Amino acid sequence: MARMCLNMALAKEYEDLGEYGRSWIHLDLGAKLHRRQLVYHVDRDVQTVDLIIAAFPQQPPSSRTQPAMGQPQPIMGQPIFIVGLPRSGITLVERILSSHSSVQSASELNDFSQALLDVVLRSANTRAIEREELVARSAKIDFAALGREYLERARPATAHKTHFTDKMPLNYLYCGLIHRALPGARIVHLTRHPLAVCYGMYKTHFKDAYPCSYKLEELGRYYIAYRKLMAHWHATLPGAIHDLSYERLVANPLGEIRRLLEFCGLPWEETPQVRQSLYDASLTQWRHYATQLEKLRSQLLAAGIEVES
Repeated sequence: MARMCLNMALAKEYEDLGEYGRSWIHLDLGAKLHRRQLVYHVDRDVQTVDLIIAAFPQQPPSSRTQPAMGQPQPIMGQPIFIVGLPRSGITLVERILSSHSSVQSASELNDFSQALLDVVLRSANTRAIEREELVARSAKIDFAALGREYLERARPATAHKTHFTDKMPLNYLYCGLIHRALPGARIVHLTRHPLAVCYGMYKTHFKDAYPCSYKLEELGRYYIAYRKLMAHWHATLPGAIHDLSYERLVANPLGEIRRLLEFCGLPWEETPQVRQSLYDASLTQWRHYATQLEKLRSQLLAAGIEVES
């Protein structure tokens, strides 16, 4: 593991120096060393997506009475979930939203997944449950109870503002449940060029999280499953999820932030984050490694994912 950390550090240094070939050599070595330490099967993550889609095939009846998008919510501590993959701009959007006077940043909360597990275990009257049964039972629980459980867990981090952000990326798995449990919540989904976000994940040491990110073929399969699930949520929850492109945000921050605030039901405010120039150097960083990423690009293309050059 010490060698892995050294390789990752050298990859960063060589990239900063513009020596991209050397950077990739160390990045690839570091990723391989870390992958050897992990017990991980990407098939399980891919299968989980299929289980979720099977469990939530339709639009929930409650969505017919959901408050119109863009309307302010009077409830104290109304959540705004920022979801997607890591390295897609989630932290940037959290900073933009939390600069608003009505929004408190709660950072990354594990509370929704933990609340879901607790509610399912109580409904099944058991202390342990297999993944397949957990997903199946999650579609038949008391969703109002799940919403209350989440808000109670999140309360210590949400202060006393009318809205708070939860930027746990993996909450993308639970969009259907979030929509049912918290009908007034907002879900903002960050998107980014497929190779940019995959490269960003590949070069990041997540310790115990995102074990898919240390082998490009596995990362590709995970990305394809993620896109499949988000397409399903959009099809079954029309209008409930606001896609926000990192590239569009950098190119047109004023316009994209206005649309974001409108979706979240927040009035416009002039804040330092609105006028600040957004970091754009990472937009094309992955292109220095186009040759090394070619197999991943072909894998995504074969799955029907558009990957413009």
